Amino acid sequence: MRGEGLKGEEPMGFQISGLKREQFQDLLCFDDDALAAHGAKRYVADTQSGFPCRVSLIDADPGENVILLTFQHQPACGPYHGAGPIFVREHAKDTSLEPNQIPDLLRTRLLSVRAYDANDMMVEADVVDGLDLENLLQRFLDNVAVSYMHVHFARPGCFACRVDRALLHG
Repeated sequence: MRGEGLKGEEPMGFQISGLKREQFQDLLCFDDDALAAHGAKRYVADTQSGFPCRVSLIDADPGENVILLTFQHQPACGPYHGAGPIFVREHAKDTSLEPNQIPDLLRTRLLSVRAYDANDMMVEADVVDGLDLENLLQRFLDNVAVSYMHVHFARPGCFACRVDRALLHG
């Protein structure tokens, strides 16, 4: 049965991780000219769900400042090496999710999930409605070759977060 693991093993789940604020600390303090010199841009959120922060894994509130920048989400030296645009809220705090917890930010969007092996080669990929994300993550985790996953917002194609295997205790 899924989630129970083999005899003597802990059941396997998933752990969603946001990016760490410290990676962007310098940029978040820059003025608009300094941001532009680094290929980044400040925006004021003007909708409730158009500015998803990759640190806090929540949407910026209207009126909140966000920084749009390029982030290298797949640093592996290989064919899947990749970077793309992300938003970071100026006052974002690191998120800390429980195993198997999915933030609302992912529930309300069409998602592309890419699963990679230990050599950073893609072994699975699919598109899913955010409401069905758990099932897809569990299906990918059933493949022993899967080491980690990246979730992207399917329509714009932007990196959203990383997903790793998590041992579930109890």
